Amino acid sequence: MRISSRRGTIVFFIILGIGLVALAVALNVGWIILNWREGVLLFFGIIFFALLIAGMVVNTIFLVREVRRSEQHDSFINAVTHELKTPVASIRLHLETLQRRELPEARKQEFYRLMLKDTDRLTDTVEQVLRAGRAGDKKAGKERVDVDFGQLVRDCMDATRARYHLQPELLRYEEVAANGSGVYVRGSQEDLRMAVSNVLDNAVKYSGESVDVRVRLETKDAKRVVLSVQDHGVGIPQDDLKRVFRRFYRVMPRSMAHVKGTGLGLFIVKAIAKKHGGTAFALSEGEGQGTTVVIELPKIVSREAEQA
Repeated sequence: MRISSRRGTIVFFIILGIGLVALAVALNVGWIILNWREGVLLFFGIIFFALLIAGMVVNTIFLVREVRRSEQHDSFINAVTHELKTPVASIRLHLETLQRRELPEARKQEFYRLMLKDTDRLTDTVEQVLRAGRAGDKKAGKERVDVDFGQLVRDCMDATRARYHLQPELLRYEEVAANGSGVYVRGSQEDLRMAVSNVLDNAVKYSGESVDVRVRLETKDAKRVVLSVQDHGVGIPQDDLKRVFRRFYRVMPRSMAHVKGTGLGLFIVKAIAKKHGGTAFALSEGEGQGTTVVIELPKIVSREAEQA
């Protein structure tokens, strides 16, 4: 569907370019035919010239966007290829070692653990790509239930601590809920879990060697739930604060060149927030000043609170 849509757009602009050429020819011919009517010539000349310039500007903008999209696509292909090939090569190496050598049981268990870790990495990459595809589909993820968002965030934090072997104090949590009734939203639990996990994953990865992440969940008012994840890592330049939510876009300081990714994480976060009637944005004072990613969602009253 996307390929055919993109082809249709390209065909449109090709036709537009042909039309502009035809318009230029018509303008030249009209100049000759209408030469005896200077007033009419001037009027139509101005209109045709304005249309010609406007068309060229639109066509140039389209071409620039296509070039940028092509560059982002290439970066995405390279990133995904690396994310897929690296764990596959690791798993293959460990399997060949197990097949050819007699190893102590402890060593075998270590190999099994590493292969499972590589398998999880493969699964995460595939899920990111699939989730990005679903993010552009308005019909996907319409199943809605009441979700204890506070509990979901805490579960995601536990999973992140386990994944990166973090001490509890390195990933801190604070919840500010009105009347202590909890924080509930209505939506897809799977999608919300993916969004929160992506934000936490980015915060840890781009913190560098000194991880210090603060997670705060609060109800600004009776209608909004606000999740903010603040790190003290590499930060984001002011010009890139909105761009980081684009598909395939990655901000890559030299100090973090070793951090791999697909450039889809924050794109998925914003798409999921938008589907749930909310929004997502990033705050940063600049490079080296850390980043705060904020997710705002509509708040609901849980059934337990209604019954109480």
